Amino acid sequence: MNAPLRINEALLIADRAFKPFQCVAWAPQDGNGELSLTVVDRTNTHIGRTQIPSSAYTDPAQLAKLLKQARAELSQEGYKLQSWSMPE
Repeated sequence: MNAPLRINEALLIADRAFKPFQCVAWAPQDGNGELSLTVVDRTNTHIGRTQIPSSAYTDPAQLAKLLKQARAELSQEGYKLQSWSMPE
């Protein structure tokens, strides 16, 4: 996957990256193009959060790197994530 990603594609990829947990994403109203991701468990407890600049979520390689880092942090905190890899 070398073509730039649209925001909807990036959101779908991020959602799948944190299964079985839910990934809630939004773009702050200040219009800087940054994407905020919050991972929540089944009780709606926030277990992780990351900010992704637009330059990263449109670039598949950068998005993959940031998502893998966020997954690693959750794993270190004891959360069990399903296996995941960046779509081709």
